[in-house]
Amino acid sequence: MNIHVLAVGDVVGDSGVDFLCRHLPALRKLHGVHFTVVCGENAACNGLLPAQADSIFSAGADVITMGNHTWDKQQIVKYMERSPYIIRPANYTARAPGRGWGVFDGPRGLRIRVADLIGRVGMDANFDNPFTKIDEILKQDAADLTLVDFHAEATSEKGAMAWHLDGRVQALWGTHTHVPTADCQVLPQGLGFVTDLGMTGPSQSVIGIRPEQAVNRFMGGLPRRFEPAPGPCKLNAVLFEIDANAKRCVALQRLDIT
Repeated sequence: MNIHVLAVGDVVGDSGVDFLCRHLPALRKLHGVHFTVVCGENAACNGLLPAQADSIFSAGADVITMGNHTWDKQQIVKYMERSPYIIRPANYTARAPGRGWGVFDGPRGLRIRVADLIGRVGMDANFDNPFTKIDEILKQDAADLTLVDFHAEATSEKGAMAWHLDGRVQALWGTHTHVPTADCQVLPQGLGFVTDLGMTGPSQSVIGIRPEQAVNRFMGGLPRRFEPAPGPCKLNAVLFEIDANAKRCVALQRLDIT
């Protein structure tokens, strides 16, 4: 039995949420998607609000993953504690609220584990080691398939994680940089991997924000609260085809909408 898993890149701003809501249902239907994971940590530009989470789930997401902006909107904390379907990086300190992974019902009785990790290269060194954390997770509750969202800055760290998990995990995708990569591949022992999904949000932007704000930052201007750029949007995603019996990814492809 082959199943289709859709991973959708970081949703940026209200316009990104709206674009996702308009296009995700049709995309899922067109490609016969069985399970959908959406990175939602930038839906409020920095962070995620409860109403936005509701919209993302209503559009067809089975699980929402988060990242380094998980706690930028404190309104989401109680929501995360109530709902097992929104997960934050598992290698945050154990004192952090919420969950870093979960096992969810998939098609035909399959149990699908989704884990969220955050990188340490170029990020906050206070995170636990993501490599040892995922090893711990894989020893816990039984699951038929495992999917991993690795929210990381360095392409080398993402690639190393893929090889570390090949043969033990069926799909691993990178998030955080908001720039889609052209390296969709299946590793020798059956792990489907892409370095970064990209993003869902304003296309005429610098990783989703107003270009003039990015220029101001690099020119040494005064700090300003980032705002999503106006104008047209895009949706970056990757579709993984997984052989549930063999427990390996057999194909993956980009599904980009503009």
